[in-house]
Amino acid sequence: MTETYTHHYHSPLGDITLASDGENLTGLWFDGQKYFGAGLPERPEQRELAVFEQTKDWLDIYFGGKAPDFTPPLSMTGTPFRRAVWEIMLAIPFGKTMTYGEIAGKLAAQMGLAKMSAHPVGGAVAHNPISLIIPCHRVVGSNGSLTGYAGGLEKKVQLLRMEKADIKRVNGSATIKLD
Repeated sequence: MTETYTHHYHSPLGDITLASDGENLTGLWFDGQKYFGAGLPERPEQRELAVFEQTKDWLDIYFGGKAPDFTPPLSMTGTPFRRAVWEIMLAIPFGKTMTYGEIAGKLAAQMGLAKMSAHPVGGAVAHNPISLIIPCHRVVGSNGSLTGYAGGLEKKVQLLRMEKADIKRVNGSATIKLD
């Protein structure tokens, strides 16, 4: 059985827990977020690891308002469908957004299907175990609406503002102007 290690990071938006298998980052969650620590053992070992140092460097750059030019080594554990969604999310550029429907369209094309529902994509986005680096906060509703975010909608808004994504208030609800 693979060991699981954790480390903590203090971000401007709250504490973050990092998880690793010893070589790769396997989890990154805002403390207390929905699905926090999914798959972690009850008492993971706290340890300094090279991957945690790389991840902390990534987070320092990110919270400094810049797009990191590297990605720490990741190990994404999930179904093939979820991993495919997460791979698409990894390609969403800093400061940009993509809709659930656009992700579903990309998956349908990859699978040779005419179309795919956005609903299962939403489930995969919600269960993303490596928040921020796999940028689920950049996924929005079909009309640009800020739909659910496991870390909370206020954090989603703060993250998108920090990335200088074009956020506007329309009819009292937060929406994002898509390019």
